[in-house]
Amino acid sequence: MNNEFVRTRIWQEEPELGNEFGTRVARCHGYDVYGEMLGQARWVDMIYLLFRGEAPSTAEADLLETLAVAFANPGPRDLSVHAAMCGGVGGSPSASCLMAALAVGAGELGGGREVFMAMEFWNTCDTDLNTWHSKLNKTPDTKASIWPIPEHPIGFAPHGDIVTTPALQTLECLAKLSPGHRLPWLAENRSSLEKIAGFPLAFSGIAAAALADLGFTPEQGEMLHLLLRLPGAAAHALEQRHHGYKKFPFFKIELNTNQGEDA
Repeated sequence: MNNEFVRTRIWQEEPELGNEFGTRVARCHGYDVYGEMLGQARWVDMIYLLFRGEAPSTAEADLLETLAVAFANPGPRDLSVHAAMCGGVGGSPSASCLMAALAVGAGELGGGREVFMAMEFWNTCDTDLNTWHSKLNKTPDTKASIWPIPEHPIGFAPHGDIVTTPALQTLECLAKLSPGHRLPWLAENRSSLEKIAGFPLAFSGIAAAALADLGFTPEQGEMLHLLLRLPGAAAHALEQRHHGYKKFPFFKIELNTNQGEDA
């Protein structure tokens, strides 16, 4: 492979001797992946290195790993997981199930785009409650955008009156681990922010604070949020494929069987 035609700061390869199509050494931001990292680095170390260009500290790796556990499976109630389940029960290929989960989980209702916008809020507001008040009560500017105007405060759940127990447990755990200042501040000021927003804090808001504390950009955070939620979608899709459509958890629908007679 001629490196003149591959412009990347992320990856550098040396060809195998006698086989220019094979790789002898592969380095990620200077680290020998197969000669040095393999067997020593964790999965989250590699993810952090790929996106940030440097190895994480122990605290950063611990925070990212805990976040990955919390977001590995949003559960069947989540729309992206349900989309993957629909693909699985219908016999769609594995890639189609994951693409369904990505498509549904990419938007502004608990999806990757909401995390992107929430991280932009953190960049603007940081830990200033007055700025948060102004930002949350201002209609977002979506000019020249493919995205519609959000119908709820970014980072907060439009349904329900209180923050869910798993979200609260996740926030408390991550706040203790974070080497940054946003998660601890969010845990301390959650009630005040919820009063400003008029809605309970959502997982997307917690994810945004965690990813910001880890130093990721909004673009990187959006991508990671999509990635971290795929394991659950994959597992549920495979399970439904074996169950079959007769056991698929459809929402209950009441049908009027007398409609034809009434007509």
